[in-house]
Amino acid sequence: MEQGLMAWLRTPVGRGFALATIATAAAGFAMSANQNVVANFFEDDLGLTGSQFGYITAIREIPGFLLIFLTALFYRLSLPRLTAGALVLLAVGYSFFGTASGFWGVAPWVVISSMGYHTWLQTQPALGMSLTVESRSGGVLGRLAAFNSAGTLLAMLVVLVGFHFGWLGYSSTFVLSGVCALIAAVAIYNFPHLHDGELRAEAARREPIVLRREYKYYYLLSLLDGGRQQIFFSFGLWVLVHHFNLQVPAISAILLAATTLGMLSSSWVGRMVDKHGERQMLAVVNVAYVVALAGYGLIDNVVVAVLCYVTYTLMFPLSAIGAATYLRKVAPAADMAPSLAMGLTMQHAAAVVVPLATGYVLNYVGYRVPFLVACVFASLTFAVTRRLSPETQKSERRLREEAETARLAESAAVQSVTGR
Repeated sequence: MEQGLMAWLRTPVGRGFALATIATAAAGFAMSANQNVVANFFEDDLGLTGSQFGYITAIREIPGFLLIFLTALFYRLSLPRLTAGALVLLAVGYSFFGTASGFWGVAPWVVISSMGYHTWLQTQPALGMSLTVESRSGGVLGRLAAFNSAGTLLAMLVVLVGFHFGWLGYSSTFVLSGVCALIAAVAIYNFPHLHDGELRAEAARREPIVLRREYKYYYLLSLLDGGRQQIFFSFGLWVLVHHFNLQVPAISAILLAATTLGMLSSSWVGRMVDKHGERQMLAVVNVAYVVALAGYGLIDNVVVAVLCYVTYTLMFPLSAIGAATYLRKVAPAADMAPSLAMGLTMQHAAAVVVPLATGYVLNYVGYRVPFLVACVFASLTFAVTRRLSPETQKSERRLREEAETARLAESAAVQSVTGR
C-alpha cells in the first residue's frame, strides 16, 4: 500500500495533489493565525471602535471587488504562478500587521494581504478541480478543505498555547503567519498543468474577463453570499470580544472547536455535494445559516452566541464548494478561473457596501440588526438554490466543449481499432 502511494505521488495528479495539500494547509495556518488574534489586536492595541471594524472590513474587501480587473491584468500568467504571487502578497501583508499603530497604519497591510487572500480564493478551487473529473470535484475540494482545516487547527493550537504561556504576542504571530504564507507560495509554484486530471504540455488558456448570462445563478449566489458572510465576519468575533468580553485564549478555543468539526466533516460533505447535487446541499447550508444568524442576533447569551458562531463557521466553506462545482458543470474549462474571479468581484461588491452600512447602523441600533439583515441574505440565497439545475443550465460553450471532447474520444477509439 505504501509503495502504491509513493507511485501515485510520482504521477502528475499525485504530485499536484501533494503540492496543493501543502499549500492549502500552510495558507490555512497563515490565515487562521491572523484571524485568531486580529480582532483582539484591533481592540487592544489599535483601539478600534465597532464602526471602525466595519470600515476596516470594507477596506479589506476592496481588492476582492477589483479582483476581476487584477485577474484580467495577469491573465497570461499560469494559475500556479498567479497563485504563488498572490501568496507572496499575503505573506508581506500579514508580516507587517504588527508594525501598525492605528487605523490608517494598518490599512495598507490590510489591502496588500487582501489582494493575496482574494486571489487565492479564486485560484485555489480552480487548481483543485483540475486534479479530477467533474463528477468528483466536490470530493477533491472537500479533501482540500479538510487539509485547510488541519492547518487552521494547528494555528489555533499554536496561538492558544503561545498566548497562554506568553511565548507569542501579536507581532510575532503576524510574522509567523507571513512565513507560512510564503511556504504555501513556494509549494504551489510548481503545480502541474492539469485538466480533468490529465497532464497538459502547457497552461490552459484563460479569458481575461468573463461575464455571461448563462452563469447568472452563480453570480446571484456570489452576490448574496458576499452580503451575508461579510456581516458575520465583520462583527461575529467583535461581538464575542467586545460584548461578551472573551479574550484570545477563549476565542482560540472556540475557533478550535469549529475547525476540528470542519476538518472531520469537510471531505464527507464534499462527497455529498457530488452525490446529491448543489441544489439540495446548498439549501441545507442556507437553512443552517438562518438558524445560526437568528440565534446570534436575538438571544443575548454567550453560550448561544458561541454555538451559533461554531455552527456558522462549520457551514461556511460549503457555500464556496457548492458554487464552484455548480459553475464547473455549466461552464467550459477556459471560463472557470475568470468566472470564479467575476463571482468573487460580485461577492465583494456587496462585501464593500454592507460592512460600511451595517457599521454605521451599529452605532445607533446595536449589533443585533446587522445579523437579522444577514438572515435575509441567507433566505434569499435559499430561494436561488431552489432554481439550480446544472444539467439543463449548461452554457452553449460548455455544450460545444462536450461535443468536441466526445468527437476526439470517438476519433481516438476509431484510430485505435484501425491500428490493430
